[in-house]
Amino acid sequence: MKKQSMHRQYNFPDADLYLQCMERIKYAQRDLEQFKNYGYDLERLKKFKAMCDKFRALPDDDETLGDQMLTTDKKYDAAEKLKTAIRGIMTRVSMKYSNRSGRFRKFGTSKLGDMTDAQLLFCGRRVARVARQQQDFLAEVGVNENSIQKVTDACRNFENALNIQQDKIADRDIAVEHRIDQGNKIYNEMVTLCNIGKDIWVETDLAKYDNYTIYESNNDQKMARKHRQKSENT
Repeated sequence: MKKQSMHRQYNFPDADLYLQCMERIKYAQRDLEQFKNYGYDLERLKKFKAMCDKFRALPDDDETLGDQMLTTDKKYDAAEKLKTAIRGIMTRVSMKYSNRSGRFRKFGTSKLGDMTDAQLLFCGRRVARVARQQQDFLAEVGVNENSIQKVTDACRNFENALNIQQDKIADRDIAVEHRIDQGNKIYNEMVTLCNIGKDIWVETDLAKYDNYTIYESNNDQKMARKHRQKSENT
């Protein structure tokens, strides 16, 4: 069964989540005596802060995406070098055979510029294999072991670059999933903390109650502040 993708349980950036958590930890430290009545002690608060610090240290998606883009650029470069090596063979082949002949078409390079990565890799290997099979017929136009080896080496370099790129894509997926998982954990802990805080102050201190209100955006916070100020002035 395919594993379901993870989803964030919060609707604001990770940086905002971290700042909100740290702010609520500060308020809980202030109200620690009241929190103890709910079984939420200093030890749990310290563990929460440690979780937040680990979350802050995780690489964000820009970092992992940057690594992926670098490997993609290297793959593109390796692909172009492979195409150049293939064309070096095919230019010589076209001097010997018509591009409508079976011997020419056997190389399978007619759509070289439109090939996928997998197709290009298979094409490079086929060109080297077929060129060796016809080496005696193509020697007079300069197809030799050196020119064939250039294709073979370019195939190996391209395959290596392709594998590295795929590894980086997988690394990014894993990092994103791990960050979502850790983010959800500290978000849920913050929700628990805030529910306790609001329960403590709901009937005695509106300002402290608001300290534990979670806003999904700055606009939500601004609207709540305006509403509170309007209520105080009436």
